[in-house]
Amino acid sequence: MKVAERPAAGGAEGALVLFHGRGADEYDLLPLLDELDPERRLDGFCPRGPLALPPGGAHWYVVPRVGYPDPPSFAVGYGAACEFVDSLPHRRIMLGGFSQGAVLALSVGLGAGRPKPAAVIAFSGFLPEVEGWELGEAPWPPIAIGHGTYDPVIPVEFAHRARERLEAAGAAVLYREYPLAHAIDPGFVADIRAWLPRATTFS
Repeated sequence: MKVAERPAAGGAEGALVLFHGRGADEYDLLPLLDELDPERRLDGFCPRGPLALPPGGAHWYVVPRVGYPDPPSFAVGYGAACEFVDSLPHRRIMLGGFSQGAVLALSVGLGAGRPKPAAVIAFSGFLPEVEGWELGEAPWPPIAIGHGTYDPVIPVEFAHRARERLEAAGAAVLYREYPLAHAIDPGFVADIRAWLPRATTFS
């Protein structure tokens, strides 16, 4: 798997893994590592999705319908993402992503039988409905979800469902909506930047 990396400034206190969206690549979210972790306390990683699909770029799974990934291709992307995260030597691992990558972050971080990360950040994503994946159980890591109210790609209702499902399961969710389309809000990034050290109990 191709991976863009941004090392910590000194001894790493953990790792931050960001999964890109549909049709992007491993460099797409690389600048976001410094936005979320400006002091470079964490080793940063941006893996590339394993699938090459029309109209181009890298993908984590095929999208027959928003919210319902294609099961065989999802198994490939999910498996590759889990394998990468599990290969990291860090004790604390934070997962995040945008769009399709947010789906991967939520799936890898919160799936049944998966090791719990230190935190999960989802920009414009959803909890998938797909054969072969189930939501895990408490104890939950800190979770942050942000979504644009005018998103035409993944409607904000998917964020509502994710929040409701997670809170019903006992998770604490930092939730933000913002007046944007399918995009990452700088204001929410600032919120995450302040939230992340507290959420992961860094001193």
